[in-house]
Amino acid sequence: MNYLELLQLAAPEAIVVVAALLVLTMGLFAGRKAAGVSVAVSSQQISGAGFPATSAADAGALLAALGLAIAAAAVVRLPIHSDLFHGMLVISPLNSLFKIIVLALAFFTIILARSERAFFNKAEYFAIILLATVGLMLLVESEELLMIFIGLELTGLSLYILTGFEKARRTSAEAALKYFLFGSMASAFTLFGLSLIYGIAGTTSLAAIAARLASITIEPLLLAGIVMTLIGFAFKIAAAPFHLWAPDAYQGAPVSSAAFIASGSKVASFVVLGKILLTAFAGLHGDAGWHAMAAGWTPIIAVLSALSILIGNLAALAQKNVRRLLAYSAVAHAGYTLLGLIAGGRSGFSATLFYTTLYAVTLLGAFGVVLLVRRETGGDDLANFRGLSARAPLLAGSMAVFLLSLAGLPPLAGFFGKFYLFSAAVNAGTRHDLLWLVVLALFGSLISLYYYLIVLKATFVDRADASGVTFHADFLSRLTIAFLAAAVLFFGIVPGSLLDRILLSF
Repeated sequence: MNYLELLQLAAPEAIVVVAALLVLTMGLFAGRKAAGVSVAVSSQQISGAGFPATSAADAGALLAALGLAIAAAAVVRLPIHSDLFHGMLVISPLNSLFKIIVLALAFFTIILARSERAFFNKAEYFAIILLATVGLMLLVESEELLMIFIGLELTGLSLYILTGFEKARRTSAEAALKYFLFGSMASAFTLFGLSLIYGIAGTTSLAAIAARLASITIEPLLLAGIVMTLIGFAFKIAAAPFHLWAPDAYQGAPVSSAAFIASGSKVASFVVLGKILLTAFAGLHGDAGWHAMAAGWTPIIAVLSALSILIGNLAALAQKNVRRLLAYSAVAHAGYTLLGLIAGGRSGFSATLFYTTLYAVTLLGAFGVVLLVRRETGGDDLANFRGLSARAPLLAGSMAVFLLSLAGLPPLAGFFGKFYLFSAAVNAGTRHDLLWLVVLALFGSLISLYYYLIVLKATFVDRADASGVTFHADFLSRLTIAFLAAAVLFFGIVPGSLLDRILLSF
């Protein structure tokens, strides 16, 4: 294979990288132009030759969004199947589908981020989102340990910067430091675990690892490698007890950064985790049944799932800040999503992918509402949502759709996502082995309905104080949130439009 063929197959990633460089260049020239005319820079206007700060931000957002759209079109034009360098880059219907999903989540994040007033240098911010998206795309399409680790690190470094982008705010810097320290330790565990697996299997290709481990019984060194690898990925998906970074990061980061961490990062992490567990470790499945547990990775994942459901839902009950509430909710949803991986097989993995996609779209929309509320009121506590239905009916209605979907109420997408996920878990095995975990998940869903209704009570029932403000959200932001709410409703009414596409991609 020559370099031209390689560039053609890696065209989506190359397009996003070029878009990031162009956005950086645009921001550099815009900053120089403004600085050359005036030293005084305000948050509302960068003076000089009629060059507003908002115009520069809009131009950067437009260029970034255009690059993502062109990259998505390039994904569609890729061949159906191709394998580069023994699994480093694998083109398949499933990988292409989730590359498009990741690009779409980044696209909506860019649109929402342009409305955020919390920081300057938005060109750099958009460029880092694009670079993080490249890392997520590498994660989605790779089936080789070295490339998976490179994708994890590229994504992680970008997300650390996005978390601490509000340098003037102490909570943002603190959140970024905690995220970085936890992430560095998780990366060390992941790399150590992958090195042990490579030492035993003698290869870094997931398919080759599966073939080598098929005839090997679980020994202490192999078990240590699996556990260390799972610890690293448990951090990435914010599964308990490796979730302690999430509440501070979600609350301290810029809202759009938190939205991207909770949506795009989660989708790519579950895709690659499913590939590792169900491909490379397929022969080490074990059994997580309540009556016949057997050594393997499923009992470990089952414990992570149970802890995430319990800790996430119970901790969310005590939260007064909506972003921290959504963070602990994300911990619980990570526990739900792991059910599909424990169930295994085509139905279990497709249920995980279906649910994590619906969850990402829903949470991105919920964070979009939080972003606009914070921009207009200066905060994102429950008190800031009081009387939202009177001040911004569209945002209040959209928030109701998002939260009720997260709670799993019909006819919204979250209901069918949980139904398919729980059905796959119940039907796994011959004697309903995972019924205990499904019952725990149903109990967690019941708890979650309470704290989601607390937010809706503040939104629709409580009255705003006398200083309540009128919302002036721009049209594009409101349109984006309304579109995401409509998507949640659409996938709830017609779930097969996405689920069938996922199933046909296997």
